[in-house]
Amino acid sequence: MTQHTPPPVRFDPETLLAEAQAKTGLSDFGEPSFREGLRVFCAALESDAQLSDFGRGLLHQKVMELLTNRLGIEDWYRRHPEIGDEVLAPPVVIVGLPRTGTTLLQRLLSQDPQFYSMPWWESRYPVPFPDESLAAPTQRIEQARAEVKVMVEAMPKLLSIHPMDADQADEEVMLMEHAFIAAMNTYACIPSYMDWLAQADERPAYAYLKRMLKFLQWQKRQRGIRAERWVLKAPHHLLRIHLVLELFPGAKIIQTHRDPVDTIPSIASFLDTLWRIYSNDVDPTAAGREWSALMARAFRHVMTVRDENPAPFFDVDFLDTVKKPLDTARAIYAWAGLTLTPEAEAAMQRWLDANVRDARAAHEYDTSQFGLTPEQLRQQFAEYRQRHIV
Repeated sequence: MTQHTPPPVRFDPETLLAEAQAKTGLSDFGEPSFREGLRVFCAALESDAQLSDFGRGLLHQKVMELLTNRLGIEDWYRRHPEIGDEVLAPPVVIVGLPRTGTTLLQRLLSQDPQFYSMPWWESRYPVPFPDESLAAPTQRIEQARAEVKVMVEAMPKLLSIHPMDADQADEEVMLMEHAFIAAMNTYACIPSYMDWLAQADERPAYAYLKRMLKFLQWQKRQRGIRAERWVLKAPHHLLRIHLVLELFPGAKIIQTHRDPVDTIPSIASFLDTLWRIYSNDVDPTAAGREWSALMARAFRHVMTVRDENPAPFFDVDFLDTVKKPLDTARAIYAWAGLTLTPEAEAAMQRWLDANVRDARAAHEYDTSQFGLTPEQLRQQFAEYRQRHIV
């Protein structure tokens, strides 16, 4: 009998939308601004990304999950309109380049029960499964843990770059992907999408993030979790810090610092690793060029915003986070006007004892393979380095 290979997945927005509706039996995707981002993202996947058939399959699954989640979220809001009444207090938001201690800092602060935080399983599966109770999201947790195990076993290098853990706090950029106005370039080299994003109004993405945080906060309260405010974290916010302050009035911004000469090549290595999951034709220098330019623009934006409105910002040096994390936490609490209880400090110390960086392999890479040189990075980030590093 002749074996027929199925045709490769194509990224057609209307087909994907119809497929998500058929899969769920739901029709309301919510606020429509995501459709333009979906269209541009799909076009970029076809024209720019050089996807393998395997990568096409994975990204088709990703897009379907985002669309079915949108349908599910609107359905939950329809059936439980009280979700919309959830109050989001001004959050603490950690921003900084990857590799500057942002994950350590977020996970440290998340040990304090006064903070809501979002473990990876919750960002991966924000919508309850059909046969799962709100009080016990066991299936989502177990599925996320299994996925992390597979990822780490398939790509051990990933763990040396980012401490993957389904049960620990992680960044909300996975929530923002549902708006299709986000850092979708973590999956593939898609310059046409990034050019569009640079000109797009990203307010709808932050409005939708608030909608999702209310949904998660409401779910947490069904599980008996009560906190005062969120501790958020995403390097993605660096280019949009004005929107964070606009849509989350009163937010406290913690900016972490480390020399870009050390961090940018590491980020390029991380992106190169991720792109290779989805494509067999990856140019390492593209990751270096794209992310050095993007982060240089991000720092210029933050410095401009800070010059106009310095009050919401607090600076943390990477070495302080690593070498004296509890002192750093105490300084953050004092600046933010928050109370660090002895119980919360003890919980932080227990977490530090159980999460030692030396337990993970070192992240090794060669700067030159990404088309970067220390001198070029020193020039590209000269103003930022003069202000925060040198």
